[in-house]
Amino acid sequence: MSTVTLSIGPKTYTVACADGQEAHITSLGAMIAEKYGQLGSARAPLEAQNLLFTALFLADELAEARKATGSASAPGNDEAEALRGRVEALEAELAEARAASAGPAPAAPPSDLFVSSSADEGASEAIADQLEALAARIEASAAALEGAAASA
Repeated sequence: MSTVTLSIGPKTYTVACADGQEAHITSLGAMIAEKYGQLGSARAPLEAQNLLFTALFLADELAEARKATGSASAPGNDEAEALRGRVEALEAELAEARAASAGPAPAAPPSDLFVSSSADEGASEAIADQLEALAARIEASAAALEGAAASA
């Protein structure tokens, strides 16, 4: 556990944080100090009121940013649901591609089991490429979903 000292208005505050989070907490404190400075001569006599007004400034900015991005009141929920749906669709597409690659059994066994025709190899390579592309898309969607869930 680490500590960071933040200067906001006329006071300093010591805040505990996880190791490695010091720079992040310091930058958040700088944002708060900047908003506090915007109070100017309109500062209230009680420090708690000034901090409340500062929090209201920041909350207003957050609300405006959410409106601009079309986020609902619960951040990331719509995006996470959309990504889940996309992952499910990609998984279904992958299952269909795998089923199609299995295909029907050959009508007659090849004369030599260890030699395949160049047409068979080309088709197999095309299917393998499609499966790899689908798998990459699923992984990217899953990563985006995990990122959205982590930030929610």
